[in-house]
Amino acid sequence: MAGNLFSTELLAVYVMVLILGAVFLCAFLKMRVKKASAKAAVVKATVSVCFLLSWMLLAFANMSLFAMFIGGGLLFGLLGDIWLDLKFCYREDSDFYTRMGFLSFAVGHFFYIAAIVTGTMGGFRPLSILPAVGVAVLVGLVVFFGEKVMGLKYGKYKMISTLYGALLFGMTAFAFFSALFSGFAVNRHLIVMAVGGVLFAVSDLILSGTYFGTGKNRPVDVITNHVTYYAAQFVIAGSILCYIAA
Repeated sequence: MAGNLFSTELLAVYVMVLILGAVFLCAFLKMRVKKASAKAAVVKATVSVCFLLSWMLLAFANMSLFAMFIGGGLLFGLLGDIWLDLKFCYREDSDFYTRMGFLSFAVGHFFYIAAIVTGTMGGFRPLSILPAVGVAVLVGLVVFFGEKVMGLKYGKYKMISTLYGALLFGMTAFAFFSALFSGFAVNRHLIVMAVGGVLFAVSDLILSGTYFGTGKNRPVDVITNHVTYYAAQFVIAGSILCYIAA
């Protein structure tokens, strides 16, 4: 792994980008709770640009395969943001934008999986794949057969929701078990990724209620969904900082 090039000055700029992202997020939420609009989508995309900027600063200190794959995941997260907000602006094409949003985030999670494989310190352990697949299958079954219990109605999005849910939880479990089998002490960055995955999952559970439930599009739902989502992306980007220090 390359040496640590992360200076105090770069750290200060990194913190400023995080603060800027929080400011834009607050501005977006203020607009979004009133009405979804193209203007709100632009502000939301700006928040996503901030987590990409935070990635750029961290990657500058150590441009590794791990950092590159994290960047790919964040980029597709930004694209997913844009697609999903456009569905509220152009409702006649909402089906297309929703599916593109699912697809973009799914591709992003595959990038995160690649980051885990290439970034595992102490040697990647293929054994970590098995429990992660087990979690993915379990979650897929819960999503597919448990919509009534959860008070949801996926309709034509049932299969894509099932596959996406399995992928998201599988990626999160994969980060954790990779760290477990290869050593927590040298894989703190994977634990950070797992925390980001949990936040991602919480965000998507709230979003599922908004999209497929009833009476769950309240301001509190919009706010908690976006706060946990952006926290997830910034945390995942921040995993590079722990990778540098490993």
